[in-house]
Amino acid sequence: MIDVTDLVVSYGTATALDHVTLSVRQGEMVALLGPNGAGKSTLANTLAGILAPVSGTVRIGGRLALIPEGRQLFPDMSVADNLALGGWRSGQRDPSAVYELLPRLAELAGRRAGVLSGGEQQMVAFGRAMMARPEALVVDELSLGLAPTVTADLAAHLAELNREHGLTVLLIEQNARLAFELCHRAYVLESGRLVAEGESAELAEDPRVASAYLGGAIT
Repeated sequence: MIDVTDLVVSYGTATALDHVTLSVRQGEMVALLGPNGAGKSTLANTLAGILAPVSGTVRIGGRLALIPEGRQLFPDMSVADNLALGGWRSGQRDPSAVYELLPRLAELAGRRAGVLSGGEQQMVAFGRAMMARPEALVVDELSLGLAPTVTADLAAHLAELNREHGLTVLLIEQNARLAFELCHRAYVLESGRLVAEGESAELAEDPRVASAYLGGAIT
């Protein structure tokens, strides 16, 4: 569903992604870990077509939606209007399926997005992406700035969409424990280069990964 080969992306003379190759099969959930500045959001924006690569290829096998880092809502617009914007390419204007998935959004529909809590705003960003009826979803920092209970709730919705509807997911995260719990496979990106990849259980036992992202080995 997502196939990236030998991808190079630069900002002027600075290389943000250096010959990155990764894949996410249809119906799979895959994590991409890395510290701030590793190039994770650059990859997300390249997959979404916001950035153009210098070289390499990106192939998307279906409709893709992005939940961007920082949510990037329209703060002066209502929740309902933010959701409607997510459906402009699919022609979808009826948010009922999103309200069924995230009932809290129906309660917030008339409120301005800018006055919501961080968790509520992330819920709107989630719902806006689902309005596009995606076959693949790129989630850039699901847990950023959220309370653990809010993160757990959104993660459960994401897992349900993958399990029940076959949604393909690339989860870009700094929270390695969350990523490993949700995703069977993972990649690790540092300074624009992939430095590790494999099954999440194996990566969690890798001393380098455990030290950098899990605070020590898992027991």
